[in-house]
Amino acid sequence: MKVVIGTNFFGDGLAANLQASFPEVEFATAYEPETQIREIADADAFLGWPGREAIAAAENLRWIHVPGMGLDKLPKLAEVSSGKVVITNSPGPHTNPMADHAMAFILALAHNFTSLMDDQRAKRWDTSKYAGRMVELNGSVMGLLGLGGIGRAVAQRALAFGMEIYAVDPSSTDVPAGVRGVWGMDRLDELLRKSDWLVVTAPLLAELRGILDDRRIGLMKKGSYLIVVSHGGIVDERALVSALRSGHLAGAGLDTTETEPLPADSPLWDVENLILSPHTSALTPEMYEGRLRIFEANLHRFMEGRPLAFVCDLSRG
Repeated sequence: MKVVIGTNFFGDGLAANLQASFPEVEFATAYEPETQIREIADADAFLGWPGREAIAAAENLRWIHVPGMGLDKLPKLAEVSSGKVVITNSPGPHTNPMADHAMAFILALAHNFTSLMDDQRAKRWDTSKYAGRMVELNGSVMGLLGLGGIGRAVAQRALAFGMEIYAVDPSSTDVPAGVRGVWGMDRLDELLRKSDWLVVTAPLLAELRGILDDRRIGLMKKGSYLIVVSHGGIVDERALVSALRSGHLAGAGLDTTETEPLPADSPLWDVENLILSPHTSALTPEMYEGRLRIFEANLHRFMEGRPLAFVCDLSRG
């Protein structure tokens, strides 16, 4: 059995480390497209995000494991979407750090931390500058676009701050105690009007692309905040910039953008009260360890002919 490691997500020494646990498996490391095309030809499984030409060259491929969550890097090929190749991903280990990151955005915006850090670097002590500018979270309303694993983790943290939580999600389960309402997507506009803090924790499904456009951002309360930790492309970034510059939104935090890396000429770099992080919210040692354990457990299943865990629904993206 041959497994191609097509990403250095877990570090360059992964093949050697796995070989000790799976001595009967042939592991091939292939980071570059041309190497992937060569190695995947007789491979049974692939770890990573193989490109279109690599998948087309695969003759025996039966399984692709994505070490993250999103499938948008995978080409929409008939042999993949038809079910010939099973696709699995790695849910779970990212949820806690991403929820922590969302709350970090919220606290930083509520207490003007970017301005405070600027003052610290300038050795400027100006208490009066901040009089009346801090925002209390207790009693404020958080709206969640998506109540999957990330959304539930954010809700649990926000409840500890005394926030009122509402969410829209087409198929939410395991709703945390204390969440006041979980609605269908038909009530998204209502959620926007209600929220002081809107947190986007949904995957980029086709029906969600660009859903937070000019009209919907315009429905949000004047002085409210928008946080995105799940995926770029759900928020119309031009509309977001406009709303921040006009003062309609008081602030925003983005850990992911529609185009990554963010181009140097993007207006997002220079908008006041916008905090950017370069898609780093989940990158803790615990997340990497958890995702590696998921792959190893699935590799055991694959070798034993058992059903794989975390099989993706390609029809939904």
